[in-house]
Order: sequence, then structure tokens, then C-alpha cells
Amino acid sequence: MIVCSCNILSDQDIRAIARDPSYVPPRVAEIYSRLGCNAECGRCVRTIREIIDEATALPTQESVPG
Repeated sequence: MIVCSCNILSDQDIRAIARDPSYVPPRVAEIYSRLGCNAECGRCVRTIREIIDEATALPTQESVPG
């Protein structure tokens, strides 16, 4: 799903960066920077923050026993 229509950023793009352990805790500004763009109108910032929170709350494959 496209989250940012100004920069054409998808929720998958954001989740991939949010789960990167080198960016803990990831910030919205870092998401834009890693994707090579800047916030334009700002309408997507709240949604990006929610995606970051969801992505970082989920356990990764490495942390799941089994």
C-alpha cells in the first residue's frame, strides 16, 4: 500500500527499514533519508510512525525460538 503519495513510499519500504537493527529506534526522518527523499506535505508522518511502531513491536525470525 502506498503510504506517502508525494514520494511514492509503500508500507513495505517503511517496514524493511524499521526492522533494520542498525536503526533502533528508527525515526521518521531516518526512513525518508534511507529512501532518498524528504517529507513534502507531512500527511503521511503519523502513518509512518504507526508502521514503525508496529514493525518494531513484532519479533523477528532470529528472536523466535525454534
